[in-house]
Amino acid sequence: MRVVVTRRIPEAGLHVLERAGIEYRIWPGDLPPSREELIEFARGADGLLTLLTERIDEALLNALPTVKVVSNMAVGFDNIDVDACTRRGVVVCITPDVLTETTADFTWALMLAVARRVCEAAESVRAGTWRTWEPLGFLGRDLSGATLGIVGFGRIGRAVARRARGFDMRVLYTDKTRQSSEVERDLRATFVPLEQLLAESDIVTLHVPLTPETRKLIGARELALMKPRSILINTARGPVVDTEALVRALRTGHLWGAGLDVTDPEPLPADHPLLQCPNVIVTPHIASASETTRARMAELAAENLVAALQNRRPPRSLNWDEVRGKEN
Repeated sequence: MRVVVTRRIPEAGLHVLERAGIEYRIWPGDLPPSREELIEFARGADGLLTLLTERIDEALLNALPTVKVVSNMAVGFDNIDVDACTRRGVVVCITPDVLTETTADFTWALMLAVARRVCEAAESVRAGTWRTWEPLGFLGRDLSGATLGIVGFGRIGRAVARRARGFDMRVLYTDKTRQSSEVERDLRATFVPLEQLLAESDIVTLHVPLTPETRKLIGARELALMKPRSILINTARGPVVDTEALVRALRTGHLWGAGLDVTDPEPLPADHPLLQCPNVIVTPHIASASETTRARMAELAAENLVAALQNRRPPRSLNWDEVRGKEN
C-alpha cells in the first residue's frame, strides 16, 4: 500500500504508518499543493492523508482512481465531497474528539483577550507608549457574571460551556437539536432560538460545522440583533460569518469586538479591511495547535488510514458502512 501525506505532520502520525509497513510520500512544500500538483504527486496512491486545505471532489477522484481512503486530519470535512467519495467507494475519515478541549481552551483565550484588550495593551508596551498606570487606560469588559451564547452545542460547544461555570456565567445555547435535561442541568445551559441568543448574550461564540445551512449564518441581520457592545468569537469556520457585514458592525461600534481564529477568505490578506479594525483579534487558524493535540490528530488520521486500507473499520469514519455496504 502507498499513501500520500499532503503536508508535513507531527512524527507521531508517520510512526503509525511505518509500524503498519505502509509506504508514504510527504508533499515537501510549506504551502499546500495546487490541484495539478496534488494529482501528479498522488498518482497511483491507495490513500490520502489530507488537511483542510485540500479540496477532495469528483474531479480529483476521477484523476486519482486508485485512491481508496481519504483521511482528513481535522474534525471538519467541508473540504471533502463525502457523497462523491461514497459513490466511488472511497472511505472518508476525520479526527473528532481529540481536539475538543484544546479548541475550547483557545476559544476562551480569544474571549479573554478581546474582552480585556490584551493584545492592544501588550502592543502599547512594545511600542514604548506605556507612560504610567492610568485609571482609564485600556478599560475592558468583565466576563464574570456575563451571558454567554453558544451557537452549536456539539463536543466543542459543550466544552466551552463547562468552562463558563468557573466564571459564573449565564449560558444560552442553540442547535439543530436540544440536549437532554440532564446535560442542560449539568452545564447550566438554556436552549433558546438563535434570535433570542443573539439579543441577550454579551459574548456569542460559534461552534457549528460549515454546511450550506450555516454558510453566512451570522450576517448583517444577525449582527444587528446582537446586543450592543457585545463580542463575537469564531473558532468554527470563516464562512459561517459574513465578513463584510462584520466589518461594518465593528466600524460602527455596534460590537465591542471580535476574536477570529478562522476567516473568509483564509488566509486573510494583510490589507483586508477587517485588519484595520482595532477591536479585532485574528489568529491563523490555530485553535487546535497544541503539541499534544496536533500529535494525536496526526496519529488518529494515520490510524484511520491504516485501518481502512487493511479492510478494518476505522476509529472515525463518515461513510464506512455505506462504502462497505456497496461492496457487499
